[in-house]
Amino acid sequence: MTRIEMAKDFAHRAHDSINQKRKYSGEPYWVHTDEVAQIVSEVPGATEDMVVAAHLHDVLEDVMPLDKTGEFQAHVIGWHFGEQVLRLVWELTDVYTKQARPGWNRAKRKEEEHKRQKGLSSEAITIKLADMLSNTASIVDHDPGFAKTYLREIDAILPHFTNGNVSLYHRVCIQVSEALEKLNIKL
Repeated sequence: MTRIEMAKDFAHRAHDSINQKRKYSGEPYWVHTDEVAQIVSEVPGATEDMVVAAHLHDVLEDVMPLDKTGEFQAHVIGWHFGEQVLRLVWELTDVYTKQARPGWNRAKRKEEEHKRQKGLSSEAITIKLADMLSNTASIVDHDPGFAKTYLREIDAILPHFTNGNVSLYHRVCIQVSEALEKLNIKL
């Protein structure tokens, strides 16, 4: 079994362990992580570590967020897949969640998360762009009301993601532009 296959299996088992489903379709959550990994795998110059991290990008945030000491259980990812993959997954993990910051509203959490994301590596940004492609299509199709908030959030961070893969960056820009037009949203 390759590292990519192991990461895919790990992500499937992790998300299935909490019976996590896609919000709008009811499909297993890992349909999303598989899609993100597929998008990343098609990027020229994408490394195996990037594809592995794409499969695992939501595991820490969604499946094993906090242990008894309040620390992320990131060592599990590092032990199985190496420090580079762990670094990428950590970069992609939202640290300003509702659970971690219960007194903050969504706007405040996203503002702080966007500040943190401005420092992401180009590899992590490429994975994040693939994540945006996957999520945006689903949100726009199934929840136009929330899409207005989501698209504004993407629009706020996107200018800071130009050091990711250029092709993915342009695909996200086009997708956001088309979604704004489709939903008649003015920014």
